[in-house]
Parts: sequence; structure tokens; C-alpha cells
Amino acid sequence: MMINVKGRLMDLASPRVMGIINITDNSFFAGSRYVDDNDILAVAAGMLEEGADILDIGGCSTRPGSEEVPEPLERERVCRATDLIINRFPDAVISIDTYRASVAEAAIVKYGAAIINDISGGVMDEAMFPLVARLNVPYILMHMQGTPQTMQENPVYNDVVADILSWFGKRLKPLKEAGVKDIILDPGFGFGKNADHNFEMLQRFREFHVAGLPLLAGLSRKSLVWKTLGITPDLALNGTTALNMAALIGGASILRVHDVREARQTVTLFEKIFPSGLQFDHYS
Repeated sequence: MMINVKGRLMDLASPRVMGIINITDNSFFAGSRYVDDNDILAVAAGMLEEGADILDIGGCSTRPGSEEVPEPLERERVCRATDLIINRFPDAVISIDTYRASVAEAAIVKYGAAIINDISGGVMDEAMFPLVARLNVPYILMHMQGTPQTMQENPVYNDVVADILSWFGKRLKPLKEAGVKDIILDPGFGFGKNADHNFEMLQRFREFHVAGLPLLAGLSRKSLVWKTLGITPDLALNGTTALNMAALIGGASILRVHDVREARQTVTLFEKIFPSGLQFDHYS
């Protein structure tokens, strides 16, 4: 499956690696926080050298219980980082991790970002879907129950996979009616889900292919890794790698990670095990 990224086709038949660059001072994993211009450029250079296909820039922490960042500050953060990276690495593919249409628009139109990664699936800003249709850019539609401030307050599902698929169906309808073609689904590990929900989602990950769209897995150093193992996020790389392989076997097209080199190695080994790829019902 191909997506159109700034006029270039990106083939998702081979799994892609998305590196996380947080322009914040309070993201849950301290190792992903970058504020200084030189640090931003250094981490971008390192991730690209290690094999990142996409750099995902966020200016507002969405960890559980995080405080909302004012829109002007978020916009300044992501636009500054995008400008720095594109000027130094013109061919870099930049994704903007935001639920605000105004932030995404500024980073794409003025500074050259290429993809919108929306944790709220358009729920937190009604202007997002019209913007995606107007800009005709790839859109990552993520499921979240509640908001970052409330999402971990006793999340409840009848059937976590079926409920998320139903939600995807409702959100996809207006996007497709507006002519949006390049859509990637993210079931939202850790966003309004407890540990049991997260592991069930991973066990049944291939069921998300019923929507016929590529899937993103964002498992990197999240609490389902480190709380299960009784460690801290800074020690969660090995567990992350194990879960990333499970996601690839389940059919993930994109791994969103803090550690690009290790994710790229995981993809390489996955493709040695499954050189012809994996086939899924209803997946085209």
C-alpha cells in the first residue's frame, strides 16, 4: 500500500519506522525531550542516520494527566523544530503530532511538514477533518477514550477491539466522503486503555485490518511495558522491542518509537522471517 507524501510515494508494504521528537519539557520519557535548537538537529540527524523514515514532532505532552499547552506555544515549538530540520535535511518526512488544526496547518503550509498525526481522531478540533481534506496530506487517525487529562480514569469497553473498530468506522465516513485517501489507523495503545485492554489489542492486532487501511503501533516505552516488568521507562527498550515484533507480526505498517536503530533492526529481522510479507483478510 502506498501513501502520497509531498508528491512522493511511500510504500508501506515494507514496515516503516517513525522517530519521536518531543519539543517539550514534560513528556513521560525524559530521553525524548528536546528544547535546544542544537539538540533538535542532533537527534533528527541521528534518527535519520539510524533509518527513520518519518520524524514525528510534538509540542504538547499527551501523557496521562498532562496539562494542556497553550496553542501559540505548541505552534511555536513544532514550527521551529520543523523549520530547523527541513532546512538542514530537505528530504526529511515530518509528521506533526497534534490535535489542533491550526498547529498542523502552520507546520505544513509554512514550514514543509507532510503528515498529521492526530491523537484525538478529529474529536478535539472540528476543524481538523476539513483541513486534512483541503491540504490532501496523509492523516493518522488515532483512537482515544476521553482526553489526556481524563483518559486513564477507569476506561471501560464492552469489547476493546470491536469498540475501537466501530469508532473508526464512524470517524472514517466523513474523511472518505471529503475525499481523503491516505489514512493510517492507530488504535491508541495507552490512550484510555488499561493494561488488559492494551495486551488484548496487541493479541488481536490483525483484526484492525478489517478496515482495509495501514496500521501504526505506538508501544515505545509505554506503561504496558515498564509497569508489567516492574521497571522504569528508561529501562523499557528491551520490552518495547519484543512488543514491536508482535505488532509487526500482527501487521503493523509503521512503528512509532523513541529508539530508531533498534526498531529498524527489528524490522530487518521481521522481514527475514517473513520475506514475502503477511497477508490479512480485508487488507488491500
